[in-house]
Amino acid sequence: MFSTNRIECLDLFLATGKIGAILVPFNIRLSTQELEYLIKKTSPSIFFYEPRLEEKALEVKETNLIKKNVVMGNKSILDDTTTQKMTEKVSSSKVERPVINFEDPHLILFTGGTTGLPKGAVIPHRLIFWNSVNTILSWSLTPEDIQPLLFPLFHTGGWNVLLVPFYHLGAKTILMGDFDPEETIKVIEREKSTVVIGVPTMFHAMANSPLFKETNFNSVKIFISGGAPCPVAIMERYWAKNKPFKMGYGLTEVGPNNFYLPEKEIKKRPTSVGLPVFHCDTRIIDTKTNHDVKKGDVGELLLKGPHIFSGYWEEPEETRKTIEQDGWVHTGDLVMQDEDGFYYIVGRRKEMYISGGENIFPVEIEEILFKHPAVDLAAVIGVPDEKWGEVGKAFLTLKQGNSLKPEEIRKYLATKLAKYKVPKYFEIRDSLPLSATGKILKRELK
Repeated sequence: MFSTNRIECLDLFLATGKIGAILVPFNIRLSTQELEYLIKKTSPSIFFYEPRLEEKALEVKETNLIKKNVVMGNKSILDDTTTQKMTEKVSSSKVERPVINFEDPHLILFTGGTTGLPKGAVIPHRLIFWNSVNTILSWSLTPEDIQPLLFPLFHTGGWNVLLVPFYHLGAKTILMGDFDPEETIKVIEREKSTVVIGVPTMFHAMANSPLFKETNFNSVKIFISGGAPCPVAIMERYWAKNKPFKMGYGLTEVGPNNFYLPEKEIKKRPTSVGLPVFHCDTRIIDTKTNHDVKKGDVGELLLKGPHIFSGYWEEPEETRKTIEQDGWVHTGDLVMQDEDGFYYIVGRRKEMYISGGENIFPVEIEEILFKHPAVDLAAVIGVPDEKWGEVGKAFLTLKQGNSLKPEEIRKYLATKLAKYKVPKYFEIRDSLPLSATGKILKRELK
């Protein structure tokens, strides 16, 4: 599925669930080269895409990797036997509905790997159901709740943060188009939204909108930020309107809803993600000894429960690294628990950084930088950014006799990567700090 948020996406989600097929949403911001990699990895039998993405869909079609192409809606510039319209009835034969087990996969959602290449997290019906139950119970949702869907449906946030729990409960979701801060505020007010979840950059943009000053958000019960650490300064803009605003925490592989901060604790513990949700077990371990740490100490967060994923698609070694035999999932995130049991996300064990809610993996960018004929060494790290939470900074050394301007590198990367993956900053140095074995010391760059 290659689409922005459309009603047909829900049709596909429900239909695949009924017949036991696996739905694989692709990030619409990926380059053709990146899409080709994912297609080869999953070998999909049908490619559903929306009309406005048809130009890139045509490039995918030319790879001849997918036999059947289906365009959403009625409009298509394609005119051949391999393309159908989603509104057309393809067959009158009845589809046999198999018995669906909780462990059967329903989604494959791509996330980054330690190699820099995307890994397909296999999301079973079990995870989707239990995350929904955990969310409804822990977050005290009701059928009267209303939300604007601000996350894309190629992320777990689009499906599992609130859409499926709301659908399960009978609550109301408004499918939003491309994010626009003023339009979002208008929809929240017009539709009387009660729960609003987004990434920090969205809330930052809304707070800077002229409409924000004149809007009181009377209907909103809670604002929740996820996807990246949210500065308290942004929260305070909403607190000033007497509206609860807090952070959540999750990941594609577990939940993604794993914690809940009670409203009375928000201003006392603004940087806490709260307490574990129902049916979610937690551990914090010392990464060297694998023993549990005591309260107040920092360690890696492990999660366990019926809302964990099944593993990575055709990646048995990565799966073994992530899921222990007894079901504990390594999140790779460093956390601390205070004396009252509240959890705080301290940092990331992995080098991944999050920019505007998008996971970015430096190795993927570095691999392309190393292919540039003028580049000798390259290292990419995440650095703080007021608007995006974090952005990339690339450190480079050049081969002897070469010169290169940051704008040239930026243009080079833009042809090979999705725009959001291209670092914001570039610094060319005479040398980079190296370990005795020749490894670039990123901690010194930071």
